[in-house]
Amino acid sequence: MTRKLSLTVEGKNVAVHVHRGDLPAATAFAGPVAVDCEAMGLALGRDRLCLVQISDGGDAVHLVQILKDTPAPNLAGVLADPRKLKILHFARFDMALLRHALGVMPAPVYCTKIASRLARTYTDRHGLKDVVKELLGRDVSKEQQSSDWGAEQLSDSQIAYAAADVVHLHALREKLNAMLEREGRMPLAQACFDFLPTRAELDVAGWPEVDIFAHS
Repeated sequence: MTRKLSLTVEGKNVAVHVHRGDLPAATAFAGPVAVDCEAMGLALGRDRLCLVQISDGGDAVHLVQILKDTPAPNLAGVLADPRKLKILHFARFDMALLRHALGVMPAPVYCTKIASRLARTYTDRHGLKDVVKELLGRDVSKEQQSSDWGAEQLSDSQIAYAAADVVHLHALREKLNAMLEREGRMPLAQACFDFLPTRAELDVAGWPEVDIFAHS
C-alpha cells in the first residue's frame, strides 16, 4: 500500500511516497541517497525501527514504514549497495539501528554531523536544525521529533517532518565538503566515514559508550 502527499521545499514541489513494509521493487534512485530513520526511542535493542526516509535529491522522497519482525529486502538492497553513497546526519545511530532491525549495514556513508564537527569548529551546535539554518538559511521544524512513529497511520505533520529531514542533506553535503576541502580536513573526514560501519557494529555488539582505544 502506498500513500502519496506533496511537500513544498524552497518553492519546489516534492512528492512524498509512503510505503508500508518495503520499497516497491521498481523504485530507482539516481546517484547518492539521503537516508534518515525514526524509531520508538533512542535505546538500541529496546526501541524498534519504525520509519526509513530516502531521497536521491530529486523531486520525490520515499518513506518506508517498517513492520515488526518483517524484512524489507528492497530497501535493504538499496542501503547495502556498495555503488551508492548514503548521506545521513548522525549516521552512527541510524546505521546501528538498521543493522539491528534489518540486518543490513549501510555503506559507503557520509555523515553530515561528523563533517560539521570537523569543519565548523567555531561552534558546538551540530544538530541538523542548526547546521541547515546556518549553511542553507532554511528552518527545519523539530516539532514532530518526539511522536509516535509506530502508529499504523502517520499524520500529515509526521510525514512532512520525516521528509524534510532528508531533502536538505544533499545540499548540506556540498556546503560541508567545500569547508572541509578549504581547511584541508577532507581526508580525515573520509577516514571517519570509512570507520563508521565498524563503530556501528560495536554499538550493536554491546560497546556503545566504551572507548576501546582508551588506556584504561
